[in-house]
Amino acid sequence: MTVFGVHAGLQNTTMRDLIDVWHHAESLGFGWVSVWDHFFAADASGGAECFEAVAAHAALACETSTVTCGCLVYSIGYRHPAVLANAIATIDHLSGGRADLGLGAGWHQGEYDAYGIPFPSAGVRLDQLDEAAECVRGLLRQETTTFDGRYFQLRDARCEPRPVQAEIPIWVGGGGERKTLRTVARFADGWNVPFVSPEEFARKHAVLRRHCEEVGRDPTEIRCAVNVALAWKDQDLVEQFDGLADFFRPAALTGSDEEARDKVGRYVDGGADQVNIALRAPFNADALERAAAAIGVETVGTADRLSGL
Repeated sequence: MTVFGVHAGLQNTTMRDLIDVWHHAESLGFGWVSVWDHFFAADASGGAECFEAVAAHAALACETSTVTCGCLVYSIGYRHPAVLANAIATIDHLSGGRADLGLGAGWHQGEYDAYGIPFPSAGVRLDQLDEAAECVRGLLRQETTTFDGRYFQLRDARCEPRPVQAEIPIWVGGGGERKTLRTVARFADGWNVPFVSPEEFARKHAVLRRHCEEVGRDPTEIRCAVNVALAWKDQDLVEQFDGLADFFRPAALTGSDEEARDKVGRYVDGGADQVNIALRAPFNADALERAAAAIGVETVGTADRLSGL
């Protein structure tokens, strides 16, 4: 069954508007809602109006009752994996067992530089991601974890109280075919890639399957998700993404309802188990309702949804 989600950006908005989006997505029947991890706007504006991810993730957990609560994705350069694991375990309790954890190598150098956070080469950041994924997997699923890596070390480390879920799903975000997708194959329960065309998604999905074969992993154990933009009109794309609109256009649900439904179908045919509609302020409630109807999101009662978990 395809899961449909809403990924709401934390920039240039108010907490009231974010909470309204979360509530609206849940009421429309979306099964997933997520936040992101940035300190500055995730665009070329240089703006710094953006809520912090862990606090927003916790608020999401408290403000919803049925959806999976995720973050796509926490940048490993911002928090030690043990600190992050404890935060997610707490969020799992706040949500009653609905938290997912997403990890990424980070990319927005401007916010690293502004805060004096080291921004090493892509190769180093990807190595850190690989170690962090192994660390959080141990902390969230084992009574104690010892790890001796180049970047992170744990000594009989514990994460208590234990999460509500026996195995909080761990997602790794990114499309790097040599290292990121190999980390997914080794340690992740889910893979997320944002804003690629259906054809590019299918190609990367095939690469992931090859990595799974190499490490002896059953690829069906990994949920595969894509983030898509929503822009029924071209102006909607420009309002959300400004000068980066052309970059997001190949992955936008746009045009007619039938065109949007066809694009989602092509992602699913290419291996997507989950399709997330990525929204940025100004949020458009009518556009989201239209999308939900077009792609087949169905509103279900809370009891029905919980019985299917």
